[in-house]
This record gives sequence, C-alpha cells and structure tokens, in this order.
Amino acid sequence: QVQLVESGGGLVQAGGSLKLSCAASGRAFSTAVMGWYRQAPGKQRELVARIYGDGGGTTYYADSGKGRFTISRDNAKSTVYLEMNSLKPEDTAVYYCRASIEGRLYWGQGTQVTVSS
Repeated sequence: QVQLVESGGGLVQAGGSLKLSCAASGRAFSTAVMGWYRQAPGKQRELVARIYGDGGGTTYYADSGKGRFTISRDNAKSTVYLEMNSLKPEDTAVYYCRASIEGRLYWGQGTQVTVSS
C-alpha cells in the first residue's frame, strides 16, 4: 500500500510562488511515475506535470505550466515537489499528487492553492 501526503498549498497573490511537496510511504518510490494534477471548481481534474522514475528523471509538463512550474523528486526522501512561479488566478485549484507503481495508481488527498488577483 502506498500513501501520499501533499503539503505546501495556500493563498498567494498573482505573480507569487509556492512549492508543493508530496511525501510517499510504501515501496518502490524510486521507480514510480509521479504526477501532479489539479482540479478547479466545476472542471475536470487535469495533469500539470509528470516525472518518471528512470535515472534521468524525465519530465513532462502540460502547456498550462510550461516555463512556470518545475517538478522534481528526491528518491532518498520519497518526495516529489512542484515549484510554481508566476502564479495566475487561473492556477487556483486543488492540487493532487499521483503515483503510478507497478500498474496501480495512488492519489493523495489534495492541497488547496488559491491565487488572488
């Protein structure tokens, strides 16, 4: 069983920055594909960024975060991060961490990010 706990959300003004963390418990974190998703009120959950468990830590970003968001991981701490800069009001959402491990998906409980204009 894998448990994911997000932290780091909050209220920030437009143009500001936040760094989200997702701490994982359980096994096989280093090989897991880790992703950050978000869901705004009335909208579907969408992928923000993904980082693979290969040695190079290959990353993928949705267009919404390219150039502003950076996903990274620390396998020694079983933690994945999402650094968000130049935040916009449209980035307001609940941000979720997801782990894909050996064909199974695990979700965290989410952390609220609110960007005021």
